[in-house]
Amino acid sequence: MATILKWYKPLFPLRHHKTFGLASKYFHSKTKFRFRTFSGINCSYKSQSLMTCCEENIGKNLGGRDDNCGREIKKELWLHNTMSKQRELFKPKVEGRVGMYVCGVTAYDLSHIGHARVYVAFDVLYRYLKYLGYEVNYVRNFTDVDDKIIARAKELGEDPISLSRRYCEEFHHDMAYLNCLPPSVEPRVSDHIPQIIDMIRQILDNGYAYTVDGDVYFSIDKFPEYGRLSGRKLEDNRAGQRVAVDSRKRNTADFALWKAAKEGEPFWESPWGPGRPGWHIECSAMSAAYLSYSFDIHGGGMDLIFPHHENEIAQSCAACHDSSVSYWIHNGFVTIDSEKMSKSLGNFFTIRQVLELYHPLALRLFLMGTHYRSPINYSDLQLESASERVFYIYQTLHDCESITAQYDEANLKDSIPSEIATCINNFQDESLISMSDDLHSTVALAAISEPLKTMNDLLHTRKGKKQQLRIESLVALEKTVRNILAILGLFPDSYSKALKQLGDYALRRAKLTEDQVLQKIEERNAARKNKEYEKSDAIRKDLAAVGIALMDSPEGTTWRPAIPLALQDQ
Repeated sequence: MATILKWYKPLFPLRHHKTFGLASKYFHSKTKFRFRTFSGINCSYKSQSLMTCCEENIGKNLGGRDDNCGREIKKELWLHNTMSKQRELFKPKVEGRVGMYVCGVTAYDLSHIGHARVYVAFDVLYRYLKYLGYEVNYVRNFTDVDDKIIARAKELGEDPISLSRRYCEEFHHDMAYLNCLPPSVEPRVSDHIPQIIDMIRQILDNGYAYTVDGDVYFSIDKFPEYGRLSGRKLEDNRAGQRVAVDSRKRNTADFALWKAAKEGEPFWESPWGPGRPGWHIECSAMSAAYLSYSFDIHGGGMDLIFPHHENEIAQSCAACHDSSVSYWIHNGFVTIDSEKMSKSLGNFFTIRQVLELYHPLALRLFLMGTHYRSPINYSDLQLESASERVFYIYQTLHDCESITAQYDEANLKDSIPSEIATCINNFQDESLISMSDDLHSTVALAAISEPLKTMNDLLHTRKGKKQQLRIESLVALEKTVRNILAILGLFPDSYSKALKQLGDYALRRAKLTEDQVLQKIEERNAARKNKEYEKSDAIRKDLAAVGIALMDSPEGTTWRPAIPLALQDQ
């Protein structure tokens, strides 16, 4: 039986899900919309979409009433806080607004996919906060003054600031490839020396630092709470540091706020003489400059918990006793053979290297294919699987778009079958509930399977083609999947363009041209016509071995990217 659709914002019980462990709680979402079934209500779903409805309602009734159903509306997002070591309900300091600072790259080389994971993870958080209706001030810095930058500039015979500026631009290109939204602000250290000097002066005035021969050091012993983020005890920090031992320090764990100038290095004038900032102070100063000393979210990779973020907390609290960050969020590493990927270890692939062979959105999906706090192991098989997955998603949506584009949406009916409405309800519920539980994008990605299967049934099976209200169903399904993809940052400029690019990448990995593949198809067709089935099977198998699958249909044989047979056996 056909059912009428209405977009509305419900209050509904959170269903038990073994992935979440949140049974018996209630999820109140101001901007979450579901298809519901009603009888006798004239309400059109046409021209409406999940994201459109969200955008139209952003900023309205925050914590107030829902105009559609008269219920009190709340938004719930749960995030794992590294400080408390547990999942907490997100409550911004200022209702409706979020301040978020994420530590950026030290720009001295091309970024690797470990960096990509950080910024894809926080791009997902940024997108979801915006989807929930928050006004987000997202600050992500560039470190353009650092020992590594100076060393690399000397190696290349280049000005350090100039070299860093060049790699900042390369980073922007990488983020655009990965479909990461630009942050609200991207401060650079070299542009914020006055703010850094002011903060160091405050720390000194408050008695938490000391000067030695033009250097300024933070005194760990003056800050008893040092270690509460990482869980490390003060005595654990007295040895084994990855810095040169300096006998001038009062405690070997004391860290530099300001470094006296050395010959041939960039420097700025300061009350303590010419020099440059230490690494840790820059983020404390720039986060305070753009978000104040008290803001909502501070994020980065797990490798920054100690010492960088631990030192940030100490510095910020020493400069301002009211300093506080509500939620410390950290993502897991990308590993190779269970070892962290990093430039210092030399076991890394740059984003550019990966994008020579794989579509950027396949890399993005790979990085989202494991929960952001868990380690993810880099492998060709994982990337091939991600490539095949995005191809399947976009092919289904492209096929759907090709069919529905033949119809004038204004002439379509306002109803869809109840089973389609149920499919959409379930998909939206599972996707958005999982995202609200510490950004379980993996569950949202898995949930896409059911609506895609339903779409393919409607598109290609004999029974599906005879389905009542088939076109209306396809329109509703495509819009729903499209909007979840947009929240995840996986929505391409166009399905057809993305499919062409995915095919080109597959050919590149197979070291074949499309003409060569078409020639193989012709050879196989001739072999089949001549009943040379062994030869025909060999051609198909040879192509499958390098990731090119042949698809036979009444209209002829086509090809698509696939996981190479050798990798499938792993």
